[in-house]
Amino acid sequence: MDEYVLMWHMTVCCEGGKSCEMAEPIQRENRNIKDNHRRQLAAKYELRRNLFKALVRDPELPTEMRENASAKLAALPRNSSFTRVRNRCIFSGRPRGVYEVFRMSRLVFRALASRGMLAGVKKASW
Repeated sequence: MDEYVLMWHMTVCCEGGKSCEMAEPIQRENRNIKDNHRRQLAAKYELRRNLFKALVRDPELPTEMRENASAKLAALPRNSSFTRVRNRCIFSGRPRGVYEVFRMSRLVFRALASRGMLAGVKKASW
């Protein structure tokens, strides 16, 4: 089994070039679990949240109805807003510099691509 150290907190284990897995600390995993929970909540409450927002913003409606919608909007869980969702690297849990298509940070992407572990990815030359 070959073992490559990508960064101080990550190791890639490859057996015969067939399968690769990343070793990551529990803390990083918990951040990703929390982010996935927020995504699920945001998807669950999306329709209600958009409905209440539309009611609050509509100047044609009576003030009492708009205030009621505002109170219901405030009563929704804070984590049910898409604003609280953060794109994180699935390997390192890093919140910044994440390529959305690959769902990994630029650091992990570069390390894996330079070792040829990402299918179809090659260094650009022109």
